[in-house]
Amino acid sequence: MVTVKLLKPYYIKSDEQNVIVVLAYQYFAMFINHKVYQFIPVEEKEIRINRVTRKIENVGARFAFQKGKDIIYMSMSELISLPDFLRQLNTITAPYFEEETEINKVEQTAIIRELEQLNVKRLIDKALDERDETAFRQLMKLL
Repeated sequence: MVTVKLLKPYYIKSDEQNVIVVLAYQYFAMFINHKVYQFIPVEEKEIRINRVTRKIENVGARFAFQKGKDIIYMSMSELISLPDFLRQLNTITAPYFEEETEINKVEQTAIIRELEQLNVKRLIDKALDERDETAFRQLMKLL
């Protein structure tokens, strides 16, 4: 049985394309066969997540965990299969994706406003075609 005991980033780097969670010895531990194994940065020490797709990019990475002289290696694909790991990783990285969501909301609002304005212009054209002066004057106030 394998579960995550502790997953805290040593620090997090982010750029336009990736969110990188850097791991360190005391911040990542696993329960493996009822024993606690501490992460050791022997091979890989970071988790790289694409900001656009929100998928882990370094799926082939191997992480080492140690208890005494016993070292167990786990691939990223094995870690991804653990619900605890994904849940904790999502909690850690969520703030780095929220600002992108805010940008999307602003863009969506701008698109909606533009569509509404185009709709008002079509209704104005319709009022002109039908020679409906009252509707025309009300619609002109919306522009």
